[in-house]
Amino acid sequence: MLKKSKNIHPLSDVKSKKIGQGTKIWQFAVVLKNASIGKNCNICAHAFIEDDVIIGNNVTIKSGVFIWDGITIENNVFIGPNVTFVNDKYPRSKKWKDPEKIIIKEGASIGANSTISSGITIGSNAMIGMGSVVTKDISNNTLVFGNPAKVHGEVDIDGKDENDR
Repeated sequence: MLKKSKNIHPLSDVKSKKIGQGTKIWQFAVVLKNASIGKNCNICAHAFIEDDVIIGNNVTIKSGVFIWDGITIENNVFIGPNVTFVNDKYPRSKKWKDPEKIIIKEGASIGANSTISSGITIGSNAMIGMGSVVTKDISNNTLVFGNPAKVHGEVDIDGKDENDR
């Protein structure tokens, strides 16, 4: 069993040994043994991280987020509370197939309660507004929101659009 550090809450279930220095994992989070989590991340309460997952450095994953097999999250990404990832477009009970990949590029932010479909890439520094349903790839520095998510402008590295600069 992995020894709990001061950064891993004793009420979490962390099996992975691939967790970077300075990463904090809060209570009731579950991290399976083959997951890889970078340095200085914040994994909030009630998060679940499956085996075939790669998470970069300085990533924040808020409460109620489940990161399924096949998901890669690059550095400096923010994932808001209760974001839902879908890694199978055609799910059926007891009929497992390889998960479709999802890639979240460096610096992207995904707002609370958004749903991210399988097989897509969210570009660097993209901003996904809360409650959005993302069914297509999102380009770098793009602001999207809605159901389905539609482009509403561009954002800079700080997430500001042309009206905020």
